[in-house]
Amino acid sequence: MVVGPIEGPPATLALVALNLLAFLVMVFLGGGARGGGVYDRFASGGGTFTVDYGLLGIGRSGPRLIGVAEGEWGRLLTGGFLHAGLLHVLINMFLLWMLGRQLEMVHGPVRYAGLYMASLLAGSFGVMLHDPQALTVGASGAVFGLMAAAIVHQLRQGVSPWGTGLGGLLLVNVIFTFGRPGISIGGHLGGLVGGALVGWLVDGIDRRGASRAVATAVPWLAAVAFTVGAVWAASRWWDPVLG
Repeated sequence: MVVGPIEGPPATLALVALNLLAFLVMVFLGGGARGGGVYDRFASGGGTFTVDYGLLGIGRSGPRLIGVAEGEWGRLLTGGFLHAGLLHVLINMFLLWMLGRQLEMVHGPVRYAGLYMASLLAGSFGVMLHDPQALTVGASGAVFGLMAAAIVHQLRQGVSPWGTGLGGLLLVNVIFTFGRPGISIGGHLGGLVGGALVGWLVDGIDRRGASRAVATAVPWLAAVAFTVGAVWAASRWWDPVLG
């Protein structure tokens, strides 16, 4: 895959800016988590802003139940724009910039933005399936989806991901996912599978000569499907307070 110009792809720049803005708002309004670091998942703790907007299937804040299972569906999206600390957000934004500017050059800003959102929401779906009672934040699910989509694109073009270094990058991140405590396994694997699926579908539609509008709609439709799946999964878990 050809590396794009340094001057900014608009959708990637907008996504990086939104993540950084959300991090600054979180810091100033009392967000963050105990220990900070590069973790995606909080066993406990977290500032008020993180508790209110982080990804959570079901939990308790004071006397009330909160989470996606309680109708707070916006958490499926907002959790992907919050981060556990400065190092966490910087690592994710570096990967987002490196991957995003290449994918945006291939797909264009609208389709690429759909791919990002589909990957983010697939990561949220993964969290709801694997660990909905953990307060989770981070763009890592979306970044894993972008890595997977880029690898699919390279394979379909006859390019070896090992030769470009992307295969090694993904392998290191998968090992890190399972090798460190506090990492959201569901979020990372959900984003990985979702990004690979959407990338494969879009590439297949392009190869069949369908209109560009059809291929551009696929990531956005997938994002809706992952959202519905995540809401369904959250509603199927028992209430941790009432048993």
